[in-house]
Amino acid sequence: MLVLAFLIASTLIAQDAKVMPLMSKDLAEFPGKEGLMITVVYPPGASDPIHRHNAHAFLYVLEGSVVMQVKGAKEITLTPGQSFYEGPNDIHTVGRNASSTKPAKFIVFLVKDKGAPVLLPVNLMAAGVSASPKFRRKVSAAGVVIPGRRTEPLQTLTGNLDT
Repeated sequence: MLVLAFLIASTLIAQDAKVMPLMSKDLAEFPGKEGLMITVVYPPGASDPIHRHNAHAFLYVLEGSVVMQVKGAKEITLTPGQSFYEGPNDIHTVGRNASSTKPAKFIVFLVKDKGAPVLLPVNLMAAGVSASPKFRRKVSAAGVVIPGRRTEPLQTLTGNLDT
């Protein structure tokens, strides 16, 4: 019985999103800008904190389904073959796996300032955004996500990742 209870409890705890850089390329025609392509895998029940990219972000779903929303827009559920766009001024209020039992995988292509962080946490109060405590993450006074939280792998994706 104890093993069964442990297995059930462990499947209910959301796991961190896994981020893998695919390529990075300086955009010579746009000085100071770079293109960055990453894959993101949301395990069952995974979600992102409220954030922004300060970039043009183009998302394409490969597997599973994800729920996305930017401030001021409707929440949408995307399935394989569908896409989503976030502009440099958008605040990404919802980003999560739509399933609590199956993973979701998508590609994101970003056009951003060279060397800039991929993801910046947003101060919820200053942005006028509300979220359930389930989706909030601990952030330091400097606005940096405390290590061990979901956004840490995304924050480390800066600089040249040429492959």
